[in-house]
Amino acid sequence: MSTSLRRLPHIAARALQQASAGVLLGLALLATGTAAQAQAPQAGQPAAVGSVSGAAAEYRLGAGDVIRISVYQNPDLSLETRVGENGFISFPLLGTVRVGGASISQAERMIAEGLRSGNFVKQPQVTLVVMQVKGNQASVLGYVNRPGRYPLEVADTRLTDLLANAGGVAANGAEILVLSGIRGGQPYRVEIDLPGVFAPGGRGQDIVVLNGDVLWVDRAPTVYIYGEVQRPGAMRLERGMTLMQSLASGGGLTQRGTEKGIRVHRKDASGKVQILQPAMDEALKDGDVVYVRESLF
Repeated sequence: MSTSLRRLPHIAARALQQASAGVLLGLALLATGTAAQAQAPQAGQPAAVGSVSGAAAEYRLGAGDVIRISVYQNPDLSLETRVGENGFISFPLLGTVRVGGASISQAERMIAEGLRSGNFVKQPQVTLVVMQVKGNQASVLGYVNRPGRYPLEVADTRLTDLLANAGGVAANGAEILVLSGIRGGQPYRVEIDLPGVFAPGGRGQDIVVLNGDVLWVDRAPTVYIYGEVQRPGAMRLERGMTLMQSLASGGGLTQRGTEKGIRVHRKDASGKVQILQPAMDEALKDGDVVYVRESLF
């Protein structure tokens, strides 16, 4: 028997083994594709919580925005212009084009379609870049480190983003913020507890800011302490601060001070001042005036 004939069973076995491996690999790839297809979101289904689709978060052009438009291999069609108050721009060969309210990709497709349908450019590739954001802005006022107007450079700009642009709340700023604006054609106003935004489940309070919104940060609540204390004067009223804690913030009593007879002057709803003698563990209120008397002995 020749050597080739003797090797024939081994060759057949190896071929059968390779074929089996190929079948198993094909089945594995098929299973992987099926699993990926099952995991992919179907059309019309909402995106997972926390994810933002590109279309939903894309910036929309507004009046006053400065934009630069370029068409590939057509330098004569390059243009830097400002979006008018009516949302229109003037583009070569096309005349006036309304881009206000459109996303960047929509405006690019709009200009490209105009060039294509007018037989000006066969396969136009249009690029639009926002140079300055002027059409979508919000204001931050009150006790922040850098008050002013700030551009909303992305559509998903939230309250904390706007506050960060303003340098955060100042040392004498309150923890309760007020956001006002227009929603659905109606005046809108909401109070936000800033520490609550960062608490578990507080993401819903981090509101999306829209064009024209105004964020107001009020002065922090304050109490005033005078008399026989080490550091008399005004101090920030922390949440739940008691009378004893306010004395500690004032450096404690002097050698002549006494805890007996401490008086708190507080205005009622009508504006009349009441003189109270609260317990040491009683919470103070904004505007309270604490007076520490001198000991007689």
